[in-house]
Amino acid sequence: MAVPDVQGTVATFARDTGGGTVLLDSGAELSFDGNAFARSGLRMLRLGQRVLLRVVDGRVTAITHISFPLPQDPLP
Repeated sequence: MAVPDVQGTVATFARDTGGGTVLLDSGAELSFDGNAFARSGLRMLRLGQRVLLRVVDGRVTAITHISFPLPQDPLP
């Protein structure tokens, strides 16, 4: 089940894998993997950076800078 796009703050980011965690505004923490990050077109994320996320079935499928649009195509 998809939820509306949500905002959060980067808590951790591993540049080598492209994965990390985001603290949502609700206080929940979600992990994201390199696939979600690769779809963003960004080169890196900074700790404390605000991001926009798409979450499907509790999994982050896309992440990008707060002022950029999320990719519309679904993950394979």
